[in-house]
Amino acid sequence: MTAWLAIIAPAWIAGSILALLSAPLGCLVLWRRMAFFADALAHGTLLGVALAVWWQLPMGIGIGLVSLIVVFGLVLIDDERLPSDAVLAVVAVSLLCLGLLTLTQLTDHQANVLGFLFGNLLELDWADLPLIAGSVAVGLGLLIYIWPAQIKLATNEALARIQGINPTRQRLFFMGVLAGFCAIALQAVGSLLISGLLVLPALTARLWSKSPKHMVVIALVIAQLGVTLGVWGSIWLDIQTGLSIVLILAILFFVALIVSKLIVKKFWSARH
Repeated sequence: MTAWLAIIAPAWIAGSILALLSAPLGCLVLWRRMAFFADALAHGTLLGVALAVWWQLPMGIGIGLVSLIVVFGLVLIDDERLPSDAVLAVVAVSLLCLGLLTLTQLTDHQANVLGFLFGNLLELDWADLPLIAGSVAVGLGLLIYIWPAQIKLATNEALARIQGINPTRQRLFFMGVLAGFCAIALQAVGSLLISGLLVLPALTARLWSKSPKHMVVIALVIAQLGVTLGVWGSIWLDIQTGLSIVLILAILFFVALIVSKLIVKKFWSARH
């Protein structure tokens, strides 16, 4: 048991630390209706990693560069004739294809493709935890700083403008925090599953919450539960850790949805 804990504990702690940022950020993604953008940015991390490996740069620089390209590219291709969700879907799949092509054809990391796609949290050790904790702390600090303005924009953008809040600047701040989270979460759940780690806890919490604060707290509990069960489940089932975590979160969401529907149906039947 001690030998198992020596392997699992760093991954478990790292995932739990990451959940501290993913839960409130995921709630904000839902409130700002930016789930498709988060998905596109998550897929872009793969291209960022590929470019960083190709140019022999730190991965954070590669991911940051691609994130900037995505943000400014979306501004340039914005067209009222095209649905925004469809444009984001095209951007996401294009980034994924470019990332896979660059990673497999122009670098010597073909063997690591599955790890970049689905994550491998179990490869982390104790030496990695300070960097993860520090990165999450910075992300939380930035999120706390922009939180009031983001809530006002999500609630009533016209009123927020009157109060002197700049939507473009706040959108860029939010995108920056989101890009940083994608960079941190890449090893945990991989490029394909980052949006699942963000959205699923918040979506599940939305079924049971009565206020924004309540939703964040519930999302945090669900994220921690998903990480814990997912890490241990990946050991027992011998599957990728990211797959296990997101699968657990998906199961929790569907269970919560079914239970909430049954409760509503029972309440409605009792009243009639």
